[in-house]
Amino acid sequence: MNDPAAFVAESIERIRREVPEKAIVAASGGIDSTTAALLVERALGERARAIFVDTGLLRAGEVERVTEFFRASGLRFEVARAADRFFAALEGVSDPEEKRRRIGAAFIRLFEEEATRFGTDRLVQGTIAPDWIESGGALRDTIKTHHNVGGVPKDSRLRLVEPLRDLYKDEVRELARHLGIPSPDRQPFPGPGLAVRVNGPVTPERVRRLRVANAIVEEEVERAVAAGTIPRPWQYFAVLLNTRTVGVTGDNRVYGEAVSVRIVESIDAMTATAMAVPRPLLKAIAERVTRELSGEVVRVLYDVSDKPPATIEWE
Repeated sequence: MNDPAAFVAESIERIRREVPEKAIVAASGGIDSTTAALLVERALGERARAIFVDTGLLRAGEVERVTEFFRASGLRFEVARAADRFFAALEGVSDPEEKRRRIGAAFIRLFEEEATRFGTDRLVQGTIAPDWIESGGALRDTIKTHHNVGGVPKDSRLRLVEPLRDLYKDEVRELARHLGIPSPDRQPFPGPGLAVRVNGPVTPERVRRLRVANAIVEEEVERAVAAGTIPRPWQYFAVLLNTRTVGVTGDNRVYGEAVSVRIVESIDAMTATAMAVPRPLLKAIAERVTRELSGEVVRVLYDVSDKPPATIEWE
């Protein structure tokens, strides 16, 4: 994309050709889907309906943050509460690929219902190039199935509209700045949410633990960035590991879970480097996580793997 203004004009015309009447938009609150939603709103006006789904797999305060973000971006939207649906779909599932497929299917079934109410069969997604590249197909290996690509059921009646399909993250951010979207450089958050940061079974209780740990990582990293201790990373988050480990609380032996901290630098998410962060930052994170989740999480690790060979997300 060389010229954002030209891309916007071309996208509006293409969306109008692909959507003769109405469309719903899967709006997660991330830069990709928000950019796609604003393009569709410019193209269709009130014939577009953006839907933000509260899956129960979101970060602490996510619904409130996304609500403020959409309002600041000038986007009209609705919130669909669907935590029970997503936890039911994930019950007993540990395999990462199966998680993504089930989450993708749960999203699509919900959007099919919303589309029927709105009188359309068009669903707009913020799919970008790394999503379909990493999902495999043709001569490409599957690195990981993105829920908005490989997670779409083959029997879905919805016709997908993907105005950002050929762009990379840095290009989407440039486009978002052109559209006046606030904070286009904030860190990405996976569409499947905390489900792919909870290794092993996904339960409300394990998601609760991860939500607390993840908030601590974000708060401590943002405090370090504000103090000038580290540059702003591409992504920084916690992962709840599928392992039990021995710890000590007071004079008692406890058997709790472990958290891994992931802080990486990147340009377009196709490659990434684990950031060399100061030890005091890691110590602050570890002390807060084990204190605020006392007896539940007893060990905190730091992930030093680059992409490749690792991916940014653990699952």
